[in-house]
Amino acid sequence: GMEEYDIIVLGTGLKECILSGLLSQSGKKVLHIDNNPYYGGESASISPLEELFKKFKVPGPAKSMGRGKEWSIDLIPKFFLANGELVKVLVHTDVTRYLDFKVVEGSYVYKAGKVHKVPGTEEDVMHSSDLMGMFDKRRFRKLLLFALNFDVRNPRTCQDVDPKKMTTRDLFSRFDLGGDVMEFTGHAIALHSSESYLDQPCGETIRRIRLYSESLSRHNPSPYLYPVYGLGELPQGFARLSAEYGGTFLLNRTVDEIVMDNGKVKAVKSEGKLFHCKQLICDPSYVPNRVRKVGRVIRVICLLNHPVKNTHEAHSCQIIIPQTQLNRKSDIYISLVSHVHNVASDGMYIATVSTTAETSDPEKEVQPGLELLKPIMQKFVSISHMLVPNEDGKKSQIFVSRSYDAINHFEAECEDIKDMYQRITGAALQGWNIFTHKDVF
Repeated sequence: GMEEYDIIVLGTGLKECILSGLLSQSGKKVLHIDNNPYYGGESASISPLEELFKKFKVPGPAKSMGRGKEWSIDLIPKFFLANGELVKVLVHTDVTRYLDFKVVEGSYVYKAGKVHKVPGTEEDVMHSSDLMGMFDKRRFRKLLLFALNFDVRNPRTCQDVDPKKMTTRDLFSRFDLGGDVMEFTGHAIALHSSESYLDQPCGETIRRIRLYSESLSRHNPSPYLYPVYGLGELPQGFARLSAEYGGTFLLNRTVDEIVMDNGKVKAVKSEGKLFHCKQLICDPSYVPNRVRKVGRVIRVICLLNHPVKNTHEAHSCQIIIPQTQLNRKSDIYISLVSHVHNVASDGMYIATVSTTAETSDPEKEVQPGLELLKPIMQKFVSISHMLVPNEDGKKSQIFVSRSYDAINHFEAECEDIKDMYQRITGAALQGWNIFTHKDVF
């Protein structure tokens, strides 16, 4: 007979699975359909290695790459900030019991052709060798301490800085920061991906400097975390949460059509069967007529048999190439993970270079990133459109996620999840605000 659900979710990408987990947990009856036989949608982890070669239509892999089933390769790799939004949700929903995280071993920034460790704590500042001279170190340290102590309820800590009015540019000049220090602070610590932040109110940048530094606490070598067995573990963790609260999953099912009634979603037809719903959540691939293109992202997955030079032999790290270094508008990101995360065979590494394309030859744009990784055993290039929904879903009750950006950490994706949750339920996401510094800013 006819099946009735509160919400149907199409696609098992990370955002869709988080929303389905949270909504099931809040008592909604959820049905989740994916036309793929695996979890993760465009953000899946591909395993074994042979599947990756097949997907990109590349012959291989070579015997020297070890056993295929020891590999699990993220199509869209991203790290988590240890104190960031997503980790808060993992903890709040208890999805952490399905996952194991390892701290990423290093955070680096590119300057004049070489990579340098990003200083995130007071001790780091004094030890950071060639990134800053002595005077710059002192100024930067002052800014760092200012950000860590900033609290609008205690005017003494604000030093006459109004976080809603003063621009970041004015904040930086108040601390007399030179161009180099502004560059790594804005891009490698506050993790802004372009220069527009400089003319916006400084509160957000203060919050981000603090988030980075607090994520570094407990003597970790970087503020980033990454799951053992790869990111594919995440959608599955939230899917298990959803199932625990009665959510139903149908993988490997064709979606024939979305049935509308008077401009509003009514049902989903799949393999001849009708599933009714009040609301629909989906990734852009299921509703090509409801999204528009806003640019392109290039990602190059590189398989290596060595760590990256100048990273102290790190088994995992993030490297950011600020756009100003290469006369670009947007930063280039490199993430490196390896056999220590059980995602590659022994002694092997996976590095992914990603950025927002700015020309008709994106491969040439990422060349400076690839240079840092040589020699490369094998590379896989993907260029995809950035898709965003045409409307907010209020009338149609169809809520579409944005496609994943080129940035290789999750903070911006969390904004999309929060925003969707608010539109779907009409309420702010609870437990998510444990750490939005509402009280401090």
